[in-house]
Amino acid sequence: MSHYFSCPNNVLRLSSHVLIVGTLMTLAGILFAYLLDLQLSIPQQVVAHGGVILGPTLIKIGYVMRLLAQYAMRKAERLATCVAA
Repeated sequence: MSHYFSCPNNVLRLSSHVLIVGTLMTLAGILFAYLLDLQLSIPQQVVAHGGVILGPTLIKIGYVMRLLAQYAMRKAERLATCVAA
């Protein structure tokens, strides 16, 4: 598993998926927790509010993963440029 995370391209691809899932979870949570709340039971509302909490958390994690992957890619690019020069 650590081999998978050692490649910045894999981390960048995974961060895109995490960002998409977080965004969809946030939007669905807002839709169900605040707009369709009268049609839902209490357990369903709890799950919807959980989506409102966990969705932005996934967005933040995906964004940090993206930053780390881009940093590693730039660092590898600089090292390749120094070796080639």
